Amino acid sequence: MTLEVGVRELGQIEYRTAWQAMQHFTNTRDADSGDEIWLLQHPPVFTQGQAGKAEHLLFPGEIPVVQVDRGGQVTYHGPGQLVGYLLLDVRRLGIGVRELVSRIEQSLIDLLASYGIEAAAKADAPGVYVNGAKIASLGLRIRNGRSFHGLALNVDMDLEPFRRINPCGYAGLPMTQLRDLIGPIDISEVADRLRDHLVRQLGYAQQKTLAGGIEAYE
Repeated sequence: MTLEVGVRELGQIEYRTAWQAMQHFTNTRDADSGDEIWLLQHPPVFTQGQAGKAEHLLFPGEIPVVQVDRGGQVTYHGPGQLVGYLLLDVRRLGIGVRELVSRIEQSLIDLLASYGIEAAAKADAPGVYVNGAKIASLGLRIRNGRSFHGLALNVDMDLEPFRRINPCGYAGLPMTQLRDLIGPIDISEVADRLRDHLVRQLGYAQQKTLAGGIEAYE
């Protein structure tokens, strides 16, 4: 069987809109439904995972906080951060959850390597790090063998809101981004490279660009 994945480039979308669309997509898909990767950005928002502890949310201020159904603790999304939502039939791919996380992390490591940046994953703290500073976060949910939620890569954004939380539950965790490492960068170029690395690491033989937004899933 030749595996194909569809990719949607969605621009900036309110977090709750994307979240509800992911849930609807996952709840209504069947064995014949194709996998999709959504690439987008969000307006400023803190999201608190299922196991999230209130003490990790220090002083959110005017930025809204949304309790969500992914794994992990609290994180921040905002303009200039590239978000990738992975709506995959993990059973059909024939990989386990730990392997899925490892492949996503490797996609990010390979992407950063293409810019001359040496990055690494940590076994005890999912995500990708450069010199001890976190540049990408991961948080997934698996339902009936299908994944949703995904990854967030800091590209060219205001990192200040991360100081209002203990990112991913780690007090004082330093955060970094592509712009601080290599200078100004076009987020659409980063999205193109990330798409290709994800498709390769996840084992898809083909990819196609999907037209339109996510209105059908809302």
